[in-house]
Amino acid sequence: MADLLVKLYRLPALAPALSRAAEAGATIRRALAPERYAVVNWVATHYGDRWAGEVSLAFSGHPISCFLAVAPEGQLIGFACYDTTFRGFFGPTGVLQEWGGRGIGTALLIRSLHALWESGHAYAIIGAVGPSAFYEQAVGAIPIPDSTPGPYEGLLPR
Repeated sequence: MADLLVKLYRLPALAPALSRAAEAGATIRRALAPERYAVVNWVATHYGDRWAGEVSLAFSGHPISCFLAVAPEGQLIGFACYDTTFRGFFGPTGVLQEWGGRGIGTALLIRSLHALWESGHAYAIIGAVGPSAFYEQAVGAIPIPDSTPGPYEGLLPR
């Protein structure tokens, strides 16, 4: 699973992505400190402890480096983080399967990458991507040669 590189100075506009997510019924917004444990526990339940650890770190900074996708009834349906284990990295991210294919993941991705750009980064890395076609199409990501296993090499076993 290679890492991908994204030129933050060539990002798609944010407004159309947020509009598409809104049309699907999702609000994209930055997480708030009182939501930390609810979000971390939700991520642990749906995506596992490793991602929950990274999400927990996203709540340690100011501003919080985690965006949420929230359904009209107020339930969490997706998330995206940046600047967690490594600065300048996007991820982890996830959207519940039943909400997939509606532009919500794209909106979370583009919102997070805009936040990285606004914080002074010119490039972002998306680490250990499986199928990269989504990122290539959504934000023009390109594979980084020889980036497997990448900086996560030597991670403790589960």
